[in-house]
Formats: sequence, C-alpha cells, structure tokens
Amino acid sequence: MRLLLGAAVTAVASFCVLGSAPAAFAANDGFTIEDPRITESSGLVASKKHPGVYWTHNDSDDGSYLYAVDSRSGKTLARVTMQGVGQARDVEGISIGPDGDLYVGDIGDNLGGTWDHVWIYRLPEPSELRDQTVKATQYDVTYADGARDAEAIMVHPKTGRVYIADKKRDVGGSLYEGPAELKAGRNNVFKKIADIDLWTTDGAFSPSGDKLVLRSYFGAQAYDWKDGRIQGDGDSVRVPIQRQGESLAYSPDGTTLMYGSEGVGSDVEPVEAPDAPKSPDGGGGSGSGDQAADDDGDGSGSGFKNGAIALAAAVLALLGLKGLLKKKPQ
Repeated sequence: MRLLLGAAVTAVASFCVLGSAPAAFAANDGFTIEDPRITESSGLVASKKHPGVYWTHNDSDDGSYLYAVDSRSGKTLARVTMQGVGQARDVEGISIGPDGDLYVGDIGDNLGGTWDHVWIYRLPEPSELRDQTVKATQYDVTYADGARDAEAIMVHPKTGRVYIADKKRDVGGSLYEGPAELKAGRNNVFKKIADIDLWTTDGAFSPSGDKLVLRSYFGAQAYDWKDGRIQGDGDSVRVPIQRQGESLAYSPDGTTLMYGSEGVGSDVEPVEAPDAPKSPDGGGGSGSGDQAADDDGDGSGSGFKNGAIALAAAVLALLGLKGLLKKKPQ
C-alpha cells in the first residue's frame, strides 16, 4: 500500500510540473541564421506552407536565390533558384501574397536612384523544401515621380496589391502603390500615396491587413491601414539593437514582429507586435514562445491537466482506502 501510494503521489507531482513546463516551439521564437552563404539577409517573410520556416535572401552579389530557414534550428532547409528572371541586381525585400506566391523586390539602387527601372519577381512558394529551381515571373517597375532607392516591398494580405517604401535619409521617404494587378512585359508604374518620415529598410503588413509596420536601422513606425491608405502619423515601435537592421516580418499568428540583420550568423529577434491579438487567457503574444502548452492544438496541455486531476482523485481514493483498512472492527 505504501509503495502504491508513494508512486501515485510522485506521479501527481510530475504531472503538475509538466503542466507548467515551457511551451512547445512556436514560429515567433527568435533564432540565428546558421548558413554561411547568407551574409546579407535583407528581407524576411514567414512561410504559409511550412510552419516555423522563414524565407530570406542576400542583398546583392549572390544571384537569384531564396533561402528557406528553419527557425527551430536556424539551418537552411532549401535554396531556391529563380528561373526566368534577369541577373539579380540589388534584391532588398520579400513578401507573400494572399495567393501564397512569393514576391521578391529587386528594388535597391546603390547608385542613388539612377536606374530607370527596377524589378519584382513572383513565384509560387514550393510545396517541398529541397534545393530546386522554380520558374518566376519578372515585372518591370518604374515610379511616377522618378527613379529612387528602395528596400521595402509589402503585399497586402487581403487585396494582393503591392506597395514599396523608398529609402531617403534627408527629406523623408514615401510610400508607393502599384497597379491593381502587375503585368509582365509592360511597365508597372508605382504612384506615391503617402509621406513616410523614416529611412525605411523594410516593412510588413499584419496578417489581418489592418496594420503596416515600417522599420529603419534604429526605429520603426506602425500605421493603421484602411481602404488602401495609412491612417494618421503612426506610432513608434521598439526595435532591437542590431549590427545592421535590414529586415522585418510578422509571425504567422500576428503577435510578433521578427527583426533581422545583415552579417554572417545574424540574429532574428522577436518583439511583441502593436495591437497583438490576445490569447484566450487574456494575455498578448510575447514573441518569446511562451504560449500555453495547450495552444499547440494537439490537446497536450489539457491532457496534462486532465491526467493530473485523475491521478489526484486516485490518491484521494487510496488515502480513503488506507483509512478504512486502519479502522478497528466494531
């Protein structure tokens, strides 16, 4: 009886500890990019098909490549070569549309805005993560008010419309809107729709499409978004200190902003997103993977709780039985 009782009590204690154990991996945990080929990570976007995977690319002098990075380990799971596009010149940003296609912005201009056109590449996100070549569509892009340097491309998650924020240090930048539908084999003119008081290095829409966040090296602004336009002046958002802050993405659940940097072995760091969706218990996303264990959708968290309750009941029953055995016959 003592052995059985001791085992039951130990089991209850173990379940109680496990019930409050750290949560399973979430796609909004920070990570370090391990691939030595990724030396200038300039864009970042969460995969729609592969949980925990983020797509990135180098800035320039690398070729037409995209890298699928596993945020659990920081290791590259696939390198995709874009086929059917010209020689990549200055790839600065990546986004994903509501159709699941990846949009890659070859929109940088290190010559100070002297290139008369830039390019956007569009390709379906691969269903299988392996090194492969994928056919992409190339779109020629110009700006209605003249050439400029830009590093941020954002595709709205509901409308599929493409936006570009330019990078201007002295007089402030601008936000540009592309045509309702990009067309291959013709010029796609982007028109200015807002002034942006930021030296923008990347940007991202929230998964719901009602927030636009733009970052610079040392700061970020979050704007409300409605009817295809930013609303108000925006609110400041915290940015981690990084060696050269170049990239920004939302986590798939919209609770976390993922900030990336250039350099070998660069870190992707999480910060709670503005107006982050609240979890069922009333808490917001932390960006540190501290969701409850039963938020994984597999019932494991509730399983621990139910198991602990059942074992507690068994212990109480055993204690009652032990009391009865000790009673003297009347």
